[in-house]
Amino acid sequence: MTSLLSIQNAVCCYEQTTVLDGVSIELETGQLCALLGPSGCGKTTLLRTIAGFHPLAEGALILDGKDISHLQPDRRGIGFVFQDYALFPHMTIADNIAFGLSRQGDWRARVQEMLALVNLNGFDHRYPHELSGGQQQRVALARALAPAPKLLLLDEPFSNLDTELRKSLSLNVRDILKSTGTGAILVTHDQSEAFAFGDAVGILNQAHLEQFSTPYQLYHKPSTRFVAQFVGQGTLINAQLNSHQQFDTEFGSIPFPATTETHAQVQADLISQPVELLSRPDDWLIKPDNKTDRASGTPVAVIITHKQFAGTQTLYHVRAASGNSLSIAVPSHQNHNIGETVTIEPAFKHIIYFQ
Repeated sequence: MTSLLSIQNAVCCYEQTTVLDGVSIELETGQLCALLGPSGCGKTTLLRTIAGFHPLAEGALILDGKDISHLQPDRRGIGFVFQDYALFPHMTIADNIAFGLSRQGDWRARVQEMLALVNLNGFDHRYPHELSGGQQQRVALARALAPAPKLLLLDEPFSNLDTELRKSLSLNVRDILKSTGTGAILVTHDQSEAFAFGDAVGILNQAHLEQFSTPYQLYHKPSTRFVAQFVGQGTLINAQLNSHQQFDTEFGSIPFPATTETHAQVQADLISQPVELLSRPDDWLIKPDNKTDRASGTPVAVIITHKQFAGTQTLYHVRAASGNSLSIAVPSHQNHNIGETVTIEPAFKHIIYFQ
């Protein structure tokens, strides 16, 4: 794969405040990327900087081999889909889509091609107020794709839609972009949306890029404590590896899985050393009727403090005798009550730890 966009040590500031600090990302041709992070971490600033709406203080932006760091937005060859669609209410759908096209040649054929691409055939003479929110967003996508940009930027484009439409439209947009071979960067606050859309996902925090990798790597091999806790409802728990190849924790003893990479060397390095283990909701079992299987680790009693029913599973928040808490996901037919004392056992398939 060839490089489409190279973000090289990007630094951006608002007056005296640094909002992006040394961010570097490589996006391949046709690759879809999502940016995640808490509010104020720099996601939208990075998107606006790539588009040319905000200046770089340091670093460089290379698009398809060309330095665009200081080019005006309309000379960068980049499409932008805004959160509020930004359609012109006095223009027809066809005129909205044609807005960024040169009115020379067969531009009407291009408009029809875009309408077909977003499944809006026959809507060319309608106006934006006559369309639903999802349809308006597809018009905004068609308008951004009409000039055949090298890169498409999407700033929380689905946030104004209801949950089900949001899910279906994000997958539909992904399919459209893949069919056209258009590389894209999506900014979102929704982790599920980011993982469904992006071939790769960047996690930003306090102006820094914490990790840029596939959704699988982010979930199973987080490179920092922040990513471990931010992605997938992770909790870090204090632990210490004993001579019996188990991690002693306040939630019981957790066996060191023999499948863990560099198992023997890691064991030697960790014996009696304090670490923080990454715990995710699917790393634990709530034992029915408090029955235990000690071969899988030392069971421990905890109290259920919160409960979230989610259809196929229920997420329980439990508290140990120490007062610390973690989350456990179990099939929803395994029903427990808030305030109930239950027995939990570890079911870790692999260990992620931080020293």
